Amino acid sequence: MTMMSGGRFLAETVHGYGLSHVFFMPYIAPRALMEMEKLGIRRIQTHGEKAAAYMADGYARAKRAPALCMAQSVGALNLAAGLQDAYLACSPVIAITGRELQRNQQRHAYQEVDHRAPFSAVAKYSGYVSGPAYLPQHLRQAFRSAVSDTPGPAHLDLEGIAGQAVVDAEVDFEVTVEEMFSMVPPFRPEAESEQVLAALHLLAQAEKPVIVAGGGVTASGARAELIALAEKLSIPVATSLNAKAMFPAGHPLAVGVPGSYSRACANQILCEADLVFFIGSHTGGQVTNGYTIPPQGTPIIQLDINPQELGRNYPIQVGMQGDVRNTLRRMLAHVASVEPRQPWIGRVQMLVQVWKESVSEQVNADTLPMRPERLCREVSDALPSDAILVSDTGHSGIWTGTMLDLKHPKQSYIRCSGSLGWSLPAAMGAKCAAPERPVLCFTGDGGIWYHLSELETAVRCGIHTVTLVNNNHALNQEKRGVETIYGGQTSGSDELWLFPETDFAKIAEAMGCMGITVSHPNEISSALERAFSADRPVLIDVRTDIDGIAPRAWVPA
Repeated sequence: MTMMSGGRFLAETVHGYGLSHVFFMPYIAPRALMEMEKLGIRRIQTHGEKAAAYMADGYARAKRAPALCMAQSVGALNLAAGLQDAYLACSPVIAITGRELQRNQQRHAYQEVDHRAPFSAVAKYSGYVSGPAYLPQHLRQAFRSAVSDTPGPAHLDLEGIAGQAVVDAEVDFEVTVEEMFSMVPPFRPEAESEQVLAALHLLAQAEKPVIVAGGGVTASGARAELIALAEKLSIPVATSLNAKAMFPAGHPLAVGVPGSYSRACANQILCEADLVFFIGSHTGGQVTNGYTIPPQGTPIIQLDINPQELGRNYPIQVGMQGDVRNTLRRMLAHVASVEPRQPWIGRVQMLVQVWKESVSEQVNADTLPMRPERLCREVSDALPSDAILVSDTGHSGIWTGTMLDLKHPKQSYIRCSGSLGWSLPAAMGAKCAAPERPVLCFTGDGGIWYHLSELETAVRCGIHTVTLVNNNHALNQEKRGVETIYGGQTSGSDELWLFPETDFAKIAEAMGCMGITVSHPNEISSALERAFSADRPVLIDVRTDIDGIAPRAWVPA
């Protein structure tokens, strides 16, 4: 036991768990921030609490490890709103907030509201730390909760508007770091042999099986095992957006992304399957297009580290509870290679080829303004072999999920789980976690407006990301729905999805970034090369076709 401040204890503990950065909106725990500086932890002060949470989310996903964000009492609910994406994406973000002193609760204290309900919606664990003596138990539990089972956010509410009742006080502390909880996953349980053999039996008997790989494959680092199992059993593989980088885009068994943000061929193949094996997937509404693809009644096998997910949305023939990587290794150890399922693989490859031909005109178009499909082709070709691609939601998620291929095994893909504008700060967090790797943020003009101010943070803190803006001066994903309500295009309907034309490259330059404007597809490769070699953050403003609207997801007639 050593006499020290709560701030010093907090700093030494998070340093011991391997955190290199903290993302925060002042004024919060200044004593802890001072102690973190002494230990070499980079302090990234943002322009908003949601951005701090998004940066921590990007950091956690890129590193597959806990991240930390903080805000004072009045900003706590803003931070909670920012945790929504981390919660939906199963990202181990630890959020620390201050709260008004207990003696002032329920007394209309200035700027104070009850934090319990907002954080209960977006955190696996939320603890109230009433004094420094309670900080060790709650802090260790936050790390345990964040990385265990299905990872997710944890929250600590510290006594005092800036947490000062906890971080300023000096008491006897013992710094204890449980290293197994400094990474995802902390443990790797394997599914029981009986379930493994039952699953292998069903897979061997099926004529038209399909694997759907989810974010659990990414969290477990099971790319090699997924590829090996698919090849050994001759099974086509579809990937959720969270697992996009887990299966080679050019592999003969690759199907693409199914569900709502999807390739038509992926949905078609899943609707023809006679057995679907969900691996590390929540079988949620997006990857299944509202629980319809595959159709209800399709025989299902499911593997997940969290037994609560087994059979949640589809009744299962076999459920396996275990870490994805180690359970797939056990499956591989119990199975011999099978003869290629030529009729089924031929059918799958034909559907994939038909889809590719259906989009080839847009993918290869030289028309101006540029088609977003062509933009994705150029980025696919020019993306560095070890790049991290961070995608926003909406059209950015659809375009990068369906039209942009990752061609190298060391490339990574991190995507927004629902909050437009997430990608810019999330990319900054990813760059902090992996400073040696190129990081590309792919967003639209609708998305960049949300947190444009964080370009100043990137400049000030030396976070050299590259931001590519698909600039069609519109939220054109909304056009179809808005004009359906209005009965056609009117000035009133235009107000709901059109923006004025804006030069984001000039805005970025005014904030200290390098700005590049691209109008022709042939300029993208050189623009990316310049951007990734620059000594500062870069924004590439790509002028694209306002009529480049993604098709609706394919569904059975």
